[in-house]
Amino acid sequence: MKRFIITLLATSFLAAPGAFAAPQDRNDGFRGRKVERHSTTTIKKTVVRKNRWTRGHRLSPAERRRTAEVRDYRRYRLNAPPRGQRWVKVDNDFLLISVATGVIVGLASSR
Repeated sequence: MKRFIITLLATSFLAAPGAFAAPQDRNDGFRGRKVERHSTTTIKKTVVRKNRWTRGHRLSPAERRRTAEVRDYRRYRLNAPPRGQRWVKVDNDFLLISVATGVIVGLASSR
């Protein structure tokens, strides 16, 4: 009799977690609709901008990549660049830079 009670008690301890883990069939008013949750992450991007350009400042390679070469300088009422120099546009400013060194020789703004 003692063994029977011990085995009955042991099986009840083993069966109890299975009873709680059974799926519950609840209806919270959704009636077959599935609720999906989407999470988004925001990536911060740091942009360094130089608003003031000065003569003699050397453009770094990163700043040179942001520039756009101006080939139709007459359209913007700019003088023809001398040999070894070119006009580039950065934001709303026109810079006359030396091709070999990247040093700013002249400035013009489109404002």
